[in-house]
Amino acid sequence: MFRVGIVGSGFMGSFHAAGWSQTPAELVGYHSLDQAQVNKLIERYGGRSFPTLDALLDAVDVVDICTPTHLHHPMILQAAAKGKHIVCEKPLTRTVAQAEEALSACRSAGVKLLVAHVVRFFPEYAQAKAIVDRGEIGRVGVVRLKRVSFQPRLAADNWFLDTEKSGGMILDLMIHDFDYARWVAGEVESVFAKSVRSARPDAAGDYALAILRHTNGALSHIEGGWAYPPPMFRTSLEIAGDGGLIEHPAGSSVPLSIHLKESGQGDAEIAVPASPLLEDPYVTEIKHFYDVLAHDAPPRVTAEDGLAVLKIAFAAVESARTGQRVTL
Repeated sequence: MFRVGIVGSGFMGSFHAAGWSQTPAELVGYHSLDQAQVNKLIERYGGRSFPTLDALLDAVDVVDICTPTHLHHPMILQAAAKGKHIVCEKPLTRTVAQAEEALSACRSAGVKLLVAHVVRFFPEYAQAKAIVDRGEIGRVGVVRLKRVSFQPRLAADNWFLDTEKSGGMILDLMIHDFDYARWVAGEVESVFAKSVRSARPDAAGDYALAILRHTNGALSHIEGGWAYPPPMFRTSLEIAGDGGLIEHPAGSSVPLSIHLKESGQGDAEIAVPASPLLEDPYVTEIKHFYDVLAHDAPPRVTAEDGLAVLKIAFAAVESARTGQRVTL
């Protein structure tokens, strides 16, 4: 048994609260600027509200950071200074230098830093990785990944659209698939990317394509975007090896899918992928983090992974800006 506190009460804070409620950990409470949302979480999962991050840190053993990206770095340093283990939503920090400082601070403090790259916990993605690891499709040559949704539209303080806070679509959304590509095909040596927003900074949305060249010669083609109308969110994966092919989704006999905003499904502020399973992948992720923290289980995703994928994401941002291939 250990005590957990959550910082942030938005959609990710809510997902993480649901996950912790499925573990033996004690969910002590929350620190957030949105007291109305905190009250909803307290009513559903228990715990109490803390007026400051310091007050929350004094009452817990583990802090779970679910705040906007630009706040991750100072909160990680504050938690590490108090000797608290840390779970942090992706991206780990807003810059590579911040991530390096965060890792150093956590090592010095002797605390664990776990990064919530949830795609590794989606069963179809985890199964594909396991198939690759067993050698069933031979040597991986090409990985194709897609993640395209509508642009986030928070009613107040839409920090996603502030590049200084979120890093933009490439950092906030495509980082999921950069991480997965590296997990499946190994280290990345160079990135070439193009994006709508880099060509037209005033564009209403954003869409990008990136090609990762891995050190083993494999190529990853990654498509990402805030480009669809609500409530659309589409993801897919394809992994081709010299001995076979993995595809998800696996094909469909449906000739045409129609998604209408007027259907009532178009009211969401943020697009979050779902999986038709008895257990939500976000719950699976938090249960894994519990095992890492409580039983020293080996982490599926490490702080070093969080740093490595930031380097890939910023290489993609730079490539899209300059039109040149960027070597890591």
